[in-house]
Amino acid sequence: MHDEKAWSPYLAGALSGIVLVLSVWIAGQYFGASTSFVRMSGMIQNLVAPERVAQMEYYIQVAPRIDWQWMFVIGILLGSFIAAKTSGTFRKQWVPDMWQEKFGLTTVKRSVMAFFGGVILMFGARMADG
Repeated sequence: MHDEKAWSPYLAGALSGIVLVLSVWIAGQYFGASTSFVRMSGMIQNLVAPERVAQMEYYIQVAPRIDWQWMFVIGILLGSFIAAKTSGTFRKQWVPDMWQEKFGLTTVKRSVMAFFGGVILMFGARMADG
């Protein structure tokens, strides 16, 4: 089903590309999200065991804090919500149709696949330096 009010994926992709070019040109930074998840992990760990985080070499180099990448992730969430609401395509759905077709309604199978997919994604993103 294609909604005529939905945003064109080609236009959205082109706009994302323009934003990336402007980000590098103006701020000298590529936009990305992987470091923000690692930093969020450090912020959560700081709540439980700050002495452990203070000793971790990675968090000495990359302080667990809210920065522009973290705000970028929040912007993705807000922007996608606004886009879905303004296009009339927003709907509450626990499991996307494609996932339900591929993995059924069992929570365990979907959770295992999502977890391993996330591990592979984050591993690749960190290997590529974010």
